[in-house]
Amino acid sequence: MFSLVLHSHLPWLANHGRWPVGEEWLYQSWADCYLPLTAALERLADDGHTDVLSLGVTPVLAAQLDDPHCLSGMHHWLGNWQLRAHEAADRELSVREHRGAAAALRQFETRWRHGGSAVLRPLLDAGTVELLGGPLAHPFQPLLDPRLREFSLREGLRDAHARWGSTPSGIWAPECGFTPGMESEYAAAGVSHFMVDGPAMRGDTSLGRPVWDSDVVAFGRDLPVSYRVWSPKSGYPGHGSYRDFHTYDHETGLKPARITGRTVDSNDKAPYDPERAAATVDRHVADFVDVVRRRLISESDRIGRDALVVAAFDTELFGHWWHEGPQWLEKLMHALPAAGITVGTLNDAREQGYVGAPLELQDSSWGSGKDWRVWAGDDVADLVALNSEVSRTALDAVDAARADSRRNGGPELRNRVSDQILRETLMAVASDWAFMVSKDSAAGYARERAHVHAHALREISAAAIGGSTPRAAELARQWNRADGLFPALDARRLPGAHRGSDPKPAGGRR
Repeated sequence: MFSLVLHSHLPWLANHGRWPVGEEWLYQSWADCYLPLTAALERLADDGHTDVLSLGVTPVLAAQLDDPHCLSGMHHWLGNWQLRAHEAADRELSVREHRGAAAALRQFETRWRHGGSAVLRPLLDAGTVELLGGPLAHPFQPLLDPRLREFSLREGLRDAHARWGSTPSGIWAPECGFTPGMESEYAAAGVSHFMVDGPAMRGDTSLGRPVWDSDVVAFGRDLPVSYRVWSPKSGYPGHGSYRDFHTYDHETGLKPARITGRTVDSNDKAPYDPERAAATVDRHVADFVDVVRRRLISESDRIGRDALVVAAFDTELFGHWWHEGPQWLEKLMHALPAAGITVGTLNDAREQGYVGAPLELQDSSWGSGKDWRVWAGDDVADLVALNSEVSRTALDAVDAARADSRRNGGPELRNRVSDQILRETLMAVASDWAFMVSKDSAAGYARERAHVHAHALREISAAAIGGSTPRAAELARQWNRADGLFPALDARRLPGAHRGSDPKPAGGRR
């Protein structure tokens, strides 16, 4: 069986800047990736395809795709794209971009104006895709306070149920981060399977593996197959026929060139040729089918039974980074079954017995080194310390508020101040900020975002603990105007009681 897994995620960008990092990132990904990808999945569904792929959608991305501010901003951005197409001096570029913008506007206005949940729900109900959930705000879970880790995961699954009417049984763990003991937390939350990177399974990804002594199954990314697509040196997106991501027409912001060659200067790149690119897509589809077939045969021979191959990618590769990616994916999902290759979701693989012996899974991620250095290394030591501080501050404030409520007798009422403290805390500890700093990708923006959310929760917490209840309520209300995602988040569901100790920094059986 072959399983394709896509992980869809962007940090919360609404009301936090526009350019060069901010809402523009969301709208570009929406136009280039989410619109064409869902359209391709809808066509596959219309053709009778089921169990096409496992689609991870993080709660923080789902919140933006449903958010009224983001929906309005996206509509404006698409209209601006069409205006920019009119301004292009090159007629061929102008016509091509105008057609693309017009098609995107039609699709958005007819299918997306009520949000992304309404678009994805029919695909889930029809069994076209399996939905993978995840914790709120995409934290690197192994470094997160265990109480916040449990709360974030359970609230993330609740968020998915509220949007789509069902609770995912599988998740994409943020950054594929794992430490022993998390499998028990997954089982308690009703999670039956999750993704890790191939090296976490010592390279043997031919079957899912129950983790430690639990029934929770880890599926590993097959690196030889996945890297056929996503390799900086030899992956398909780097082919000279494809549209170049980095070369812009500076008057309009449009992308007029094909990659041409890896050492070709932007000014010397050839014009983009859609027909040439489409022919290359066909060759790469055929090549990938052959790669998957050979891998399935070799792995099945090696283990003496039918094997599983899992290819996993960030969804945003398809369209945003690799313009032709949605076209390639749609053709691939027709070509694989036509070649006699069984395609299924991770849940299909688990239910149909593509599961081997238990695995004593250790500390791991899919980042550099396959360890935790991206999120806990020297380059981000300040963010690690910040995360510990804000977690303690938030838990102390929420625990104090809940204790006061219990002392007053009667039922514990919803506390919007505590809700906002936890909301800001989860955004402050999002894995994106450490990733962006470690990779030196908009590192200043990332640090600023972490500190803005840390400042918000400190300010609210100080007022609440200091007894300034009206002041705390007003601060929570004001910060909620910018960061009001996850309205169902409820601090009353925070487990346990905080005892002031730091979370265990690394793995080890509990």
